[in-house]
Amino acid sequence: MKSELLQSNIILENEKVLLLPFENERNIELKEIIFDNEIWKYMGMYVRTETDFENYIQNTLKQKADGICYPFLIIDKATNKVAGSTRYGYLNHASQKCEIGWTWYGTAFQGTGLNKACKYELINFGFENIEFRRIQFSADLENKKSQRAIEKLGAVKEGIFRNNYVDAEGKSKDDVYYSFILEEWKSIKPEYFSEFL
Repeated sequence: MKSELLQSNIILENEKVLLLPFENERNIELKEIIFDNEIWKYMGMYVRTETDFENYIQNTLKQKADGICYPFLIIDKATNKVAGSTRYGYLNHASQKCEIGWTWYGTAFQGTGLNKACKYELINFGFENIEFRRIQFSADLENKKSQRAIEKLGAVKEGIFRNNYVDAEGKSKDDVYYSFILEEWKSIKPEYFSEFL
């Protein structure tokens, strides 16, 4: 695994999406779309105030500095607007794996095809450049929309992790886990992501 890439300036793009490192100065533009409770319903936290927003930015940057994740800003190339954020998280160098997640989009960018374009770039770069052996996804058991979106990518559903996290209101929540593995990526790519090849 080429862990050094996670210390570099990773920029990914295709015709639909541009992914920039989260510390890019455009992260302030997230403020235009972030204050929406629906976005945060299944994220284990809420961003409702200016203080919440500042904490979100600082916590994300600290987690990157601590080597826990590599976060991105999602730019919609059709409008050149910041559409949301995503990341490589739970980075595990010894086992050569990560989880792609903590993904959210402003309401106007949901259902536009941005998610598939974004996930393709992350999965492809993850396997073919960083050389992860496993890339996993998870979704709250109640979040059927996210589960459908993950399944449309061709990920294998592995099972339910009960009481997997505690949300902002102190409730235990269950997650559904999915994965891609390196050995399957070459066959999944043309079947599910042909429009990007």
